Amino acid sequence: MLEQNLFAGFGGQGMLLIGQFLAQSGMKEGKFVSWLPSYGPEMRGGTANCSVCISDKEIASPVITKASCVIAMNRPSLDKFEKTVRAGGLLLINSSLIDIKTSRDDVEVVYIPANELAEQLGSPQVANVVMLGAYLEKSNAVSIESVLDVIASKLGAKKAHLVEINKKALIAGADAVKA
Repeated sequence: MLEQNLFAGFGGQGMLLIGQFLAQSGMKEGKFVSWLPSYGPEMRGGTANCSVCISDKEIASPVITKASCVIAMNRPSLDKFEKTVRAGGLLLINSSLIDIKTSRDDVEVVYIPANELAEQLGSPQVANVVMLGAYLEKSNAVSIESVLDVIASKLGAKKAHLVEINKKALIAGADAVKA
């Protein structure tokens, strides 16, 4: 198994964070992982993306030329990365912020209203975690339980109250791709 993922959005959407959640969950499950962030000079609003590889075997390079999956949270990210999904791969599109359809017909495309789902949960900040839940449901790269353990660990005792909303966001994303 080799999952090569690109998670892309603008700064502040939490793409680097969900990449960390995924990579650390893979480590927790004894898999080989790499996490490679890339972001512009702006703190918020600039481009931000990361590549995350998860494998049962050693990973030769963290650089991805053909992704198993791309998560696009905004239109510039879709424009930039939709062509990097390999044929037969997965393209997860945040339909809350992306108002066009992809022209790709050689990949599985799922449109997820991540921002709306996060707002329905009462926390617009978890739109990224909604998308991560959708990815986990489609890929089975790691378990939701591993991701929840990592989230709880990263949040620590001071922010433990946020674990439950993140769990709801993961489930909402998974449910969105089941429908």
